[in-house]
Amino acid sequence: MSKLKRKEYEEQLAPLQLELAAMARWLQHSGKRVVILFEGRDTAGKGGAIGSISENLNPRQCHVVALSKPSEREAGQWYFQRYVPHLPAAGEIALFDRSWYNRAGVEQVMGFAKPEQVKAFLKQAPVFEKLLTDDGIVLFKYWLCCDQDKQEERFAERLNDPLKRWKLSPIDLQARAHYDDYTRAREAMVQATHTKHAPWTLVDFNDQRQGRLTLIRDLLARLPDTDVPPAKLEFPPLKGKPAKEKYGALKPIGAKSHSKG
Repeated sequence: MSKLKRKEYEEQLAPLQLELAAMARWLQHSGKRVVILFEGRDTAGKGGAIGSISENLNPRQCHVVALSKPSEREAGQWYFQRYVPHLPAAGEIALFDRSWYNRAGVEQVMGFAKPEQVKAFLKQAPVFEKLLTDDGIVLFKYWLCCDQDKQEERFAERLNDPLKRWKLSPIDLQARAHYDDYTRAREAMVQATHTKHAPWTLVDFNDQRQGRLTLIRDLLARLPDTDVPPAKLEFPPLKGKPAKEKYGALKPIGAKSHSKG
């Protein structure tokens, strides 16, 4: 199948982003809370998927959570503790660029977690998520899938693009040799944590544009009716002639001709 062209992608994305804006109004109106976990291999496209959802939403309402390596203190906490403060309040949505499932993925495969820690996590995660959903949080868990040849292609692109070079870390390069290990870790994770109250959804991201569209459509289809009309705002015309900005001692860069203050 040929890769989805940018123009076609943008044409299909535009109406979906209008529906996402309607979802945001519904959240404000209902006070519901939404959590979306984005998991998957390095280069799968988690950041792009999150951006396609969040770019037109109010950042005070839609929070992107991308935690760095745990501090020494965080490493000594209950494992789920560092994620709890980032859960949404009423009317908010939290998008996790990787989540507590780090333990079942990169931490396990790269040897950062002991086998007993991974075993404990796989037992506790469904319980933790049941507490969240029982409290009313609407939880989505997405795993973004890509084949190894696509992953290699994207790694090379990051290596050769100065604007994307920051995305490539030594851990990413080491992970190239563990493609099959990540597959086994994912399957064990899904088997242990794919529950009725918090199911997993795998999305094909070999074509990242098509993957974003598929994910957003699935998300919108599984939400309750989000049809809340936007509030009507009065916008009367200005009285008199519009004023020009005036400046004192400091002038803005890029300004052409403005009257003095």
